[in-house]
Amino acid sequence: MSMMNPCCDARSLKSLPAGYGFDEILEAENGVQAVEIATHQEILLVVMDVGMPVMDGVTAAEKIGKIKPLPIVLVTANTGSETIERARLAGVMNYVVKPVRAEQLFAAVDLAIHQFVELSSLREEVCQLKETLESRKVIDRAKGVLIKRGMDEPQAFRRLQKLAMDKRKSLRDVAEAIVLTEG
Repeated sequence: MSMMNPCCDARSLKSLPAGYGFDEILEAENGVQAVEIATHQEILLVVMDVGMPVMDGVTAAEKIGKIKPLPIVLVTANTGSETIERARLAGVMNYVVKPVRAEQLFAAVDLAIHQFVELSSLREEVCQLKETLESRKVIDRAKGVLIKRGMDEPQAFRRLQKLAMDKRKSLRDVAEAIVLTEG
């Protein structure tokens, strides 16, 4: 499913679902409604006009991005650097200048979707690396506690591993428990 605001001619918009396998286009009359739709519907893509009533497309894109990350393409007649900078800071993946041709919009959507997938993958990898680093820090602190109790480092690590297996807990959980008992 995708959400697209009326931003250019209907033929351009109607060609996108078939090209990407979207089964539905949800239309918003203004930026506030676009944010509402994105918040409460299962949306995979947003295409909005910068010049929407009530709330402009850049502000709507920023609000949508804070609620849930989505690939967003803005369409506009405005090529001013201030608007482009606002769009970039709002997390917009692509920007198309009117008048829009179907193939131009299709290319912008294609790039936005691919950038979004890559960015999402990188974010997930960063989260996993942060988690691994935090686990490593806790395990090192727990080894330090065991070393103070008279073990050497390999013995302390083996003790943590054995406790984790015996208790059927993660190494991090066991390490956190040992650190807490020392605190």
